[in-house]
Amino acid sequence: MSILSRDDILSLIKCDPPLVESYIDLELQLQTNGFDLSLRSISRLTSCGRLALDNKNRIVSMQQKLDFGQGGIIHLESGSYSITYNEIVHLPKDITALGLSRSSLLRCGSSLHTAVWDAGYSGRSESLLVVHNPLGQDLEKDSRVLQLVFSRLTGKSPGYDGTYQGENIREPYKM
Repeated sequence: MSILSRDDILSLIKCDPPLVESYIDLELQLQTNGFDLSLRSISRLTSCGRLALDNKNRIVSMQQKLDFGQGGIIHLESGSYSITYNEIVHLPKDITALGLSRSSLLRCGSSLHTAVWDAGYSGRSESLLVVHNPLGQDLEKDSRVLQLVFSRLTGKSPGYDGTYQGENIREPYKM
């Protein structure tokens, strides 16, 4: 497994389907070792969730979307939130990705928690934002909050075929 470089990522963005689409500013978001994802929306978790051995007994927490205020800024109190990114990611069957909080977010006392972006996944992903700072966190809409790092697998996988395939997009690509 090897981490993709800026040039590798840019080359895959030019493919059909693109590795990443619906970005705000390609030059700003394309990094040496990854791609910065930006903030589309924030929701408050409003119910308890449940995990189980299989998905038939899984219950995902309900969410209430929050509004950005004047100037596109929202103040979040300390706590847990779900965020959705602007970008849509289309991973080929031989590429996986891991998301890491941007260091500026960490320095403000907040962190993002993500799962693995499986090879073959296509969608507009969500992550858990935790505001640890007791004074809260101000976020501007479209701010870059996470760096997605892509890795090439040693071979093709069958591809992700789970519940979240095509999430938060109208018409998912057929991979």
